[in-house]
Amino acid sequence: MSTSTPTTPAKAKAKAPKKAAKKAAKKAASVPHSKEVYQRWFRDMYLMRKFEERCGQLYIQQKFGGFCHLYIGQEAILAGISEAIRPTDRMITAYRDHAHPLVLGTDPKFVMAELYGRRTGTSKGKGGSMHMFDKERNLFGGHGIVGGQIGLGAGIAFADKYRNEDHVTLCFFGDGAARQGILHETFNMAMTWKLPVIFVVENNKYAMGTSVERTSNVTDLEQLGASYRMPSATVDGMSPEAVHDAIKEAAERGRKGEGPTLLDIETYRYKGHSMSDPQKYRTKEELSDYQEQDPIEHVRKVLIDQRWNTAEELKAVEKEVKAQVEESIAFAEDSPYPEASELYEDVYATADYPFVRD
Repeated sequence: MSTSTPTTPAKAKAKAPKKAAKKAAKKAASVPHSKEVYQRWFRDMYLMRKFEERCGQLYIQQKFGGFCHLYIGQEAILAGISEAIRPTDRMITAYRDHAHPLVLGTDPKFVMAELYGRRTGTSKGKGGSMHMFDKERNLFGGHGIVGGQIGLGAGIAFADKYRNEDHVTLCFFGDGAARQGILHETFNMAMTWKLPVIFVVENNKYAMGTSVERTSNVTDLEQLGASYRMPSATVDGMSPEAVHDAIKEAAERGRKGEGPTLLDIETYRYKGHSMSDPQKYRTKEELSDYQEQDPIEHVRKVLIDQRWNTAEELKAVEKEVKAQVEESIAFAEDSPYPEASELYEDVYATADYPFVRD
């Protein structure tokens, strides 16, 4: 009797899983981030998207007033950034600011309440759509003055450097605000003092309804940093992976005392500049081209292709997020308006500031 082990069909089949495992491992290695990161990206971006879609519907229903600028299409920027910074880092942005507190962890109900102008909102109902704020999460606002936050962002970074605190400030502005004079003054100071600030251009191609090509001799916006010798780069803003890598590198520079970075993050908004924008300056084909690069669908595909989630599991996440958004609406509508006397509160640090009251 032979003592050698014959090759049986069962034995031959046993090699297949090993081969499949190697193939799966190789496939997983090509994905730059973990399952948990992609799952967070999916939930965060889907929350931003659904929150903003409901905001648009509520605005049309006249549930709240004022200006309203939606972030739909640009979600990959904040998703990528969230995994590249520390909770203690600072953030300041312009008026398209509903999504920023959401990605930082602010409860959606407080953001929705602010839109409704209710006392439970992030700014106690006094800021509205353009002035979100969360001290606990180091969000220094939405700002309504175009480009006004650029100088403030450098000021926050200066304060941290002066106090020897290990923080980086992310200062967001749009391609339109990049034409403002304050940008050049701030860039010069930030480079001279080597401030730990990352200037993020959320370049969605249009300043209100005017394209970059019509308003600037320099259309490659990363070149704006060249005359100040500021390290600069152009980033694919439809890719959370690309944004993550660029922000991580810039943050490391800032923490080392090497100064600011300018990132021209190219993205696209699927909706108008604001809710009153008829969008006649762009074609349906252009919009469709960008929607085909949708970051949520990209992350969904990664999760399914890697077998980290099934399509049904992701639908369950979507259902949870939709319910969360609806709960935030109910909370906002049940919340009280601020009292008239609160008009004089939270204006100055001095508690008994001598306002002139008629």
